[in-house]
Amino acid sequence: MRHYIGLIHKDADSDFGVSFPDLPGVITAGTTLDEARDMAEEALALHLEGMAEEGEAIPEPSSLEEVMSNPENRSGVAILVSVKEDQPKIVRVNVTLPGDVLEQIDKYAEAHGYTRSGLLAQAAKKLMTDAV
Repeated sequence: MRHYIGLIHKDADSDFGVSFPDLPGVITAGTTLDEARDMAEEALALHLEGMAEEGEAIPEPSSLEEVMSNPENRSGVAILVSVKEDQPKIVRVNVTLPGDVLEQIDKYAEAHGYTRSGLLAQAAKKLMTDAV
């Protein structure tokens, strides 16, 4: 498992943005802090997978001290973002849901320690297992 430092940035009227100093250009955002963390894991996994498929060298993760020694990084809050090197391929999908259902999903997920994606994945697995 690899661990990269992600930097969270938040302006007054913006979503929570996440960037990776070790991987310039890899950025993502979420409307909540939890969503931003989830999106960061997804963006990191997709980017590293793409690099591997293209035969590009994957950089070694920098330490927190190395990242924060750069004055440009000090405006962000550092988080540790992990990616399993043998994890199944993560695929981003778009779904259409009624707004009230999405709101219920988000409330349930937050109250029970899930992310939206994690809750939907677990619900789908349970439904498919119970149907067998």
